[in-house]
Amino acid sequence: MSKKTMGIHHITAIVGHPQENVDFYAGVLGLRLVKQTVNFDDPGTYHLYFGNEGGKPGTIITFFPWPDAYKGVIGDGQVGVTSYVVPKGSMEFWEKRLEKFKVSYTKIERFGEQYLEFDDPHGLHLEIVEREEGDINPWIIGEVTPDVAIKGFGGATLLSAQPDKTAELLEKVMGLELVAKEGDFVRYRSTAEIGNIIDLKLTPIGRGKMGVGTVHHIAWRAIDNQDQLEWQKYVKANGYGVTPVQDRNYFNAIYFREHGEILFEIATDPPGFAHDESQATMGEKLMLPAQYEQHRAQIEQGLLPIEVRKLD
Repeated sequence: MSKKTMGIHHITAIVGHPQENVDFYAGVLGLRLVKQTVNFDDPGTYHLYFGNEGGKPGTIITFFPWPDAYKGVIGDGQVGVTSYVVPKGSMEFWEKRLEKFKVSYTKIERFGEQYLEFDDPHGLHLEIVEREEGDINPWIIGEVTPDVAIKGFGGATLLSAQPDKTAELLEKVMGLELVAKEGDFVRYRSTAEIGNIIDLKLTPIGRGKMGVGTVHHIAWRAIDNQDQLEWQKYVKANGYGVTPVQDRNYFNAIYFREHGEILFEIATDPPGFAHDESQATMGEKLMLPAQYEQHRAQIEQGLLPIEVRKLD
């Protein structure tokens, strides 16, 4: 038996003040806030989801905002950089937009592609790259229109405590294709058009510390519940401890920590984000899972208010 993931489902990170988080990802980067809910394991904390207009897998970045939490350290055992892909010809727009909002950036080249590297307000490392692949994102906010809007993930750069072990997992278990090596990086590709490029750094840089400005986990796509159960058995058979299936309302999830200490999730594509509110109104109000609905008043009282603001 062998399996191949289609690529990244979502990436989840820890950040600071929730309004700063919303202002940056919706107001500056032009992503849609597709879901306001809470951390199912800590309902006093938001869980905010941002993605393309439809909230499709491969476009979703999610956040646990902890305003008073300690600062994390990006390092081994984490996603080091989250990459976003934009349409060809839109890089000049993004340079000007980052400058407009006083976001410092650096231009770099990797594997023959030009990237803009920058940090979000809480220290999360991001980058933007142009590619033909991926559907245009029709979501419009401010000056971010479909011809320049972020399509979804370009991919991610992984920092591993044991890069050789992580490389083996990516290729032999997750089913990614090794496509190139350059300097201190090796590049893998999945079958999807977005969220499909993984760059693995081959030299450890020192262990990361979880906190504000760091990625908590990276999630990979499973087609459906049956596919996920097959993944659960397959990953376990390859020597990794895998959790039982967790119902996350918008997808089912299983988790395992690979040998390079990065926390992996495998999440189902369905049911998606429009099953408990309409596609047109996704993200406009706080949605709670059934077990917390009876505590809505208490939960809402404890959460800082947020709103999507047009900053242009």
